[in-house]
Parts: sequence; structure tokens; C-alpha cells
Amino acid sequence: MEVGDREYCECIERIRKETREDQLPYFDGDDFDYYFKKNGFDVDATIYEMLVVKSEDSTIQVSGLTTQDTSSYFKRLASRYRKRNTGNL
Repeated sequence: MEVGDREYCECIERIRKETREDQLPYFDGDDFDYYFKKNGFDVDATIYEMLVVKSEDSTIQVSGLTTQDTSSYFKRLASRYRKRNTGNL
């Protein structure tokens, strides 16, 4: 699948917003490109994987202040983007 420059930027921006990067930064700019390409330019699959990765780091530290465990929050967000098996067995 080919993605144009404008569409690519819009997809990356959506991924940034859905992974709550503005509120709770975790990834570098290159990480968004890496995961988007890794997931075949599938926005929902990229969001899912990045939220799962983000859930692995369960605490946030800012200027010496530590927050409580955030892993369950990001797992709940990720569950919204998880692919469902709709095939028949």
C-alpha cells in the first residue's frame, strides 16, 4: 500500500493523538515511522501495538514526581484497536 506524503502525515498525527503522546510522551519521532511501516501502514494496528508497548512502562516520572501504575490505562486504550477474529472455524 502506498501512502502519499499528506496522508502519511495525517496518519502519524492521528497515531500521536490516539496514543496520548502530547499528554504522556513516551516515543521518539522515528518510533512512529518504524511502527507505522512495521504494521503495513495500518493505523489501527499501529496504535494498538504502540499502546501495548507504552503499557509496559507502568510509571511516569517528571521532575522527581512519580505517578502510579499506568499500564492498565494504556491496555484499556489498546483494547479499542485490537483486531477481532471474525472468521468462522
